[in-house]
Amino acid sequence: MKSLSTLLSSIVLLFALLGNAIAGETVNINTADAATLDRVLVNVGPAKAQAIVEYRRANGAFRSPEQLAMVKGIGLKTVERNRDRIVIGTARPAVQPAGQATPARAPQSVARR
Repeated sequence: MKSLSTLLSSIVLLFALLGNAIAGETVNINTADAATLDRVLVNVGPAKAQAIVEYRRANGAFRSPEQLAMVKGIGLKTVERNRDRIVIGTARPAVQPAGQATPARAPQSVARR
């Protein structure tokens, strides 16, 4: 009987730790694809996740989590539920084509004593 109790306690502990691990995942709403948004954000399914990606493509990067509420189907309550999961970062910079030189920086003057 003691081994059954130990087994059940271990299973409960496993689920508790697993739940904390899932809840700790974050997502950058400016770079994530729809599948990642769907997986990480609470109350955001595939359709809403795709709407976030399409809104971002049409309007540019999000500057704050609250801007998610401008996406059709996403409200401020959903934003609040996901606040600890949302990361705001800038969209990835465009890759510079090969062969193009980067602009030269102006030389900085050095003060001498």
